[in-house]
Amino acid sequence: MSDVVQRYAIGLEYDGSGFRGWQKQREARTLQPLVEEALSRVADEPIEVVCAGRTDAGVHAMAQVIHFDTRAVRDPRAWLLGTNSHLGSELSVQWVRPMPADFHARFSARWRAYRYLILNRLTRPAVLRRRVTWIHRPLDAEAMHLAAQCLLGEHDFTSFRALGCQARHPRREVQAVSVYRRGESIYLDIRANAFLHHMVRNIAGSLMCVGRGEQPAHWLSQVLAARDRTQAGVTAPPDGLYLVGVGYDPIFGLQPPEVWPAYDREAQGGFS
Repeated sequence: MSDVVQRYAIGLEYDGSGFRGWQKQREARTLQPLVEEALSRVADEPIEVVCAGRTDAGVHAMAQVIHFDTRAVRDPRAWLLGTNSHLGSELSVQWVRPMPADFHARFSARWRAYRYLILNRLTRPAVLRRRVTWIHRPLDAEAMHLAAQCLLGEHDFTSFRALGCQARHPRREVQAVSVYRRGESIYLDIRANAFLHHMVRNIAGSLMCVGRGEQPAHWLSQVLAARDRTQAGVTAPPDGLYLVGVGYDPIFGLQPPEVWPAYDREAQGGFS
């Protein structure tokens, strides 16, 4: 055990379908305690972690970033393999890197990117159950994309904010947003400096109203301007939501991974 405290960053992916979200909760199965317990066993001392984005119940992550401090002396490979050996199959550490003391998984992040994945076909999924949101009625992805463009820029997103959201203010900056179809799948890709509680799911639910033809594309701009949650669509299910990237200043050397090799950068606005 060293007298020097070292900070590490970890890239983590997980299937959130069996969990009540990331953050610790009494009498609920969440992800944070499992990660802390695994790291503590490798470090042989208590470890607490901080994440870039606290995902909700049922939400998945392909590129969650966390950090922790420790006096335990281990190389990154030992942290990686040792931690994974103490985690169940629903979680997997992808990389571990030593970081400067001023790095913070949450406060150093410049942006977060989410993907909402919809399976749009007549029959329900079996293999992809709890991995996608199934919508059996036809959706017009082009109309959804057109509607979503009003979200670009900095706005008051009260209309897409959960009633129990604890954020200090509702203003967020959406840096890129796109909706596109690939066969039976519809992708909503959105990147912002930060997100409010249920913000992506509330946006997705409202865009589905447009996709089904229940509302015109310009309706979404009216909902945004209303700053009234009751004016928007229902909250979409968590099944299809993935945290796919967290962006940091290049000085930290943490480039977002290619979490989907077939990611169409031109179609989804170029999250780079």
